[in-house]
Amino acid sequence: MERKKYDYLIVGSGLFGCVFAQQTKLLNRTCLIIDKRPHLGGNIYCKEMDGINVHLYGAHIFHTDKKEIWDYVNQFVTFNNYINSPLAYYKGKIYNLPFNMNTFHALWGVNTPQEAKAKIEEQRGEFANIDPVNLEEQALKLCGRDIYEILIKGYTEKQWGRDAKDLPPFIIRRIPMRFTYNNNYFDDPFQGIPIGGYNKLIDNLLDGIETITETNYFDNKEYFDSICNKVLFTGRIDEFFNYKFGELEYRSLRFEHQHLDMQDYQGNAVVNYNEKEVPYTRIIEHKHFEFGSQPSTIITKEYPDSFSEGKEPYYPINDSRNKTILEKYKKEAEQSQKYIFGGRLGQYAYYDMDDIVYQALQLAKKESEEK
Repeated sequence: MERKKYDYLIVGSGLFGCVFAQQTKLLNRTCLIIDKRPHLGGNIYCKEMDGINVHLYGAHIFHTDKKEIWDYVNQFVTFNNYINSPLAYYKGKIYNLPFNMNTFHALWGVNTPQEAKAKIEEQRGEFANIDPVNLEEQALKLCGRDIYEILIKGYTEKQWGRDAKDLPPFIIRRIPMRFTYNNNYFDDPFQGIPIGGYNKLIDNLLDGIETITETNYFDNKEYFDSICNKVLFTGRIDEFFNYKFGELEYRSLRFEHQHLDMQDYQGNAVVNYNEKEVPYTRIIEHKHFEFGSQPSTIITKEYPDSFSEGKEPYYPINDSRNKTILEKYKKEAEQSQKYIFGGRLGQYAYYDMDDIVYQALQLAKKESEEK
């Protein structure tokens, strides 16, 4: 077989592609990363504005329960001790997330776990005998009317662009509740933000690896395929196969970044806006991810959006139609010796960052064993 210039062409410089590239380098294999965006890092890319690392594509908080994953990423950058404690704003009142004793006290004035549990059971009782046929009924059965109407309904309808009565019940399988005064959103023992932003993590992962930005694989696919032995594709799997089995559906997001000439806008990194009448789902104040004390601040309003060509696909719509189409693409992908697929778009799944790192490491291990 003719020897190619690269062992791997990696299409997409998000976290999956960068971890895989770093692992191939350890094995003395060559790879080239290309990305159609003007920067590396995919959706975890940060843009420095006024000394603040702005999460340009939405808030990214690294958290994991796997010590080996935490140790792996900490090889490349030092993480701070940021704890994700988002707030929810509804009609002039602030509530803590996840739902915990601070939330229940703000809702009903209860002070003890016993009082909170009794109130929730009282509210759920009205819906105990229904067999939910939509998201609204499912949520009401799980948590009752107050939590649903104040903290779930408006946010969810904005996120999905549909009335809760028109959404399937499986979207909310359970509603986590804590009966402690603990505002830490994640249960994972390891959590933080890279000091200096995610770009430092990406740059160190890609140290010594060849990269090209502003380059679309599909504009010159035949050439790129010819210069490598294998292609790791981290873009949309349906696009790769030219939509032969149909298009997979997504929800998208739109971001509006604002510079404000004040030291602090909201006192927290993330505040959700639960009223349906407010068009955005949350406001991110980026300086709080790194405990910044800059004289000005940058906020980002996050708007849910429908997906169409030219927009970024963020959330897969995991209904029966899309699952059926995805299975066809997966079977097609399994037939190839040349192409492998990974990441949230290549696998049509919404993954946390630690899952992405884990899967990239596993794929690299599998590839090394096959070699």
